[in-house]
Amino acid sequence: MRILSGIQPTNVPTLGNYLGAMRNFVKLQEEYKDADILVFVADLHSITIPKDKSELKKNIKNLAALYIAVGLDPKKTHIFIQSEVKEHSELSFILECNSYIGEMERMIQFKEKSVKQGQTVTTGLLTYPCLMAADILLYDSNYVPVGEDQKQHVELTRDLAIRFNNRFGETFTVPEPLIRKSGARIMSLQDPLHKMSKSDPNPKGCISLLDDINEAKNKIRRAVTDNLGVMAYDKENQPGLANLIDIYSLLEDINVPNILEKYKGLGYKEFKEDLAEIVGKTLEKIQTKYNEIINSKELDTILDEGREYATTLARKKINKVHKKMGLGRN
Repeated sequence: MRILSGIQPTNVPTLGNYLGAMRNFVKLQEEYKDADILVFVADLHSITIPKDKSELKKNIKNLAALYIAVGLDPKKTHIFIQSEVKEHSELSFILECNSYIGEMERMIQFKEKSVKQGQTVTTGLLTYPCLMAADILLYDSNYVPVGEDQKQHVELTRDLAIRFNNRFGETFTVPEPLIRKSGARIMSLQDPLHKMSKSDPNPKGCISLLDDINEAKNKIRRAVTDNLGVMAYDKENQPGLANLIDIYSLLEDINVPNILEKYKGLGYKEFKEDLAEIVGKTLEKIQTKYNEIINSKELDTILDEGREYATTLARKKINKVHKKMGLGRN
């Protein structure tokens, strides 16, 4: 069994990225001890919108180091950088030739961003679901951990795999999404109706994994709640409080009813203060490991080994694709 996932290196990952994806990667290591797990830095995906060269290089390295800092074990998980395995781009184009414009235009993220960007929207933004499909199919991934908002991309990947298999013969494994039932979508601390995002225009709404510890604590203390003053888990009427309870529940592995019982009769201030300390301790642990590895030779060794492992699998699959389609001389 093989599990694969990746995150774009656009700015520093957020607490939402950690709770919705990165922390889950670490749990997969323990839950699926016999699985072959690959986690990559999705740098090709990040350039659908122009990026500053030096900033991109910094973000790629930061994300790779943070993968290890949050608990990914290179002995259990293969960590690599997407663009260093050339077969991702090659298979992406092949899948583009087996997909339809209508399919690409129906993808939610393209629809939303094309409305905002108009005629300046890049072709890469239209076709990047094929690159995502290539990421998955290249390694015969059985399961792909994704948030609810990415489920559509896995469904497209399944469609493309089945279509290719029907046209050219059995080639790709048809993957299944692994969607976390709770906490997969952490919301902005200032606008709890929208997902916590690295690109949030309000810096108080987002906690970065490399934020100053005291600054991160203050963001929790100042997080939007409501005027009801009642500790309850109600996403419709108290979305800000529910979001904070989700964060608390995931970081402490305590279920929601127990949290509500613990703070029954208390105000939001006590709850927020405790959560601020919990968040601070979490970031301190991550940052300590990050600082140990970010400029070390160990990080390069881990990424070199991950690249070699991924390339071996990817080259074998792309050769099979060439043969099935009649490409090249062999």
